[in-house]
Amino acid sequence: ISINNAVNVDLYGQVNAESAGIKHISGAGGQLDFVLGAYLSNGGKSFICCSSTFTTRDGQLKSRILPTLDPGSIVTDNSANMVTEYGKVNLKGLSTWQKCEAIISVAHPDFRDELIADAEKMHIWRRSNK
Repeated sequence: ISINNAVNVDLYGQVNAESAGIKHISGAGGQLDFVLGAYLSNGGKSFICCSSTFTTRDGQLKSRILPTLDPGSIVTDNSANMVTEYGKVNLKGLSTWQKCEAIISVAHPDFRDELIADAEKMHIWRRSNK
């Protein structure tokens, strides 16, 4: 079992755990090794856990789940299981649109409609009931 944190995650399941755009925050610290080790071990599970939102210094609520990572963001790894305060989703083996749908399901409810609209523009949203 591996449990790791993320700065943000995009609708493709890419995990950024190292930067805020081009601003370096932290190194990978072996996160990819732990993710792959758990993913490849018999019965192993890897969890990327993060809060669905954060508050900026000026009090603005922002989503950690983004349509795509900000330019310059570092892709630390990809997510097989993602956990927020709104639940857990298993992304292993899902198609792009299924992964997108699952990730949006654990986003903060205030940001889901916006994420769906962005996913539709990116042509990766297929769910008929929103």
